[in-house]
Amino acid sequence: MKIDLGKLGFEFTSKPLLIGGKAMEYYGLRKAGADIDFVITAEDYERLARKYPDDLREIGGDLGVCVFEFEIWKSICLFDYQFLSVGAIEKDAYLIVSLDRLLFLKALGMKESKYHKDLELIVDKVLQVRYEDYHRGN
Repeated sequence: MKIDLGKLGFEFTSKPLLIGGKAMEYYGLRKAGADIDFVITAEDYERLARKYPDDLREIGGDLGVCVFEFEIWKSICLFDYQFLSVGAIEKDAYLIVSLDRLLFLKALGMKESKYHKDLELIVDKVLQVRYEDYHRGN
């Protein structure tokens, strides 16, 4: 899974945290849509927002920069980078949200049918991994 953050012309001080459909795809749960969702630190958000002042969004208090195929957020449901990046998987240019935190994010949005379906897929994956670990004696 290749994601080219270079087109942003921006250097992050902390690796962006991949969430959403691309994270679902990383875990083999479903194909991602066209957009690529990240959460970034408050400091990186402030700098990115200054760079792209015409591409700012706000949803329920969450602030984001939506440019090119990227949706880059300061928080999701007001949960920030520090909270959401716990247990993240490190890649070269970004982090991938842990399966636990991805489950948490989808649970927050479960009233929407798309996110409820994602929630079911993640729960199935968590149980599958748990059963496999159990039968291996872990």
